Amino acid sequence: MLARTPLGEANTLVTVMTPAIGLVRARAQGLRKPGAKLASALTTFAESDLVLVRGKEGWRLTGAVLSENWFEKMPGHPTRVRAARVSGLLLRLVAGEVQDIELYPIINGFFTALTTLSENEQDTAELLVVLRVLAALGLDAGDIPGDVSAFTPELLAAVSKNRSDYISRINHGITASEL
Repeated sequence: MLARTPLGEANTLVTVMTPAIGLVRARAQGLRKPGAKLASALTTFAESDLVLVRGKEGWRLTGAVLSENWFEKMPGHPTRVRAARVSGLLLRLVAGEVQDIELYPIINGFFTALTTLSENEQDTAELLVVLRVLAALGLDAGDIPGDVSAFTPELLAAVSKNRSDYISRINHGITASEL
């Protein structure tokens, strides 16, 4: 899950990335009530098995089981801030829902990598994930090394050597998005 937004007195609008559908915003009823059954499975930066139902007014989330809590595995506040920055940028770039299944392995690979990488490697991984997200959204057409979900130390060392070029491409892609 990428984000939670209060919706009414007890409901929440959750923004999730799914491998089959892409980026989805769904209403979770009663999530803000004390003792809500789904609350533990719907924390920010958690990977959960979800039951989504498409209704007249959009998606509703009716069930969730926690698979992986990335938030707890991320080593310290700076790592969580880095994950939040990437998620925030993604949510700003995608105004509504996007049926792009390529985004899921990019974000999932990034969250997985954040749990094991050093701070310098995390910095380069953040640069690489932003570039991959821009490419998946059609805002960058250049070559990007490695598999979309790979954030290995060897790959990050290679990316680090061309850091200024990648930053220039990211700036150009964000400018093209008109954010």
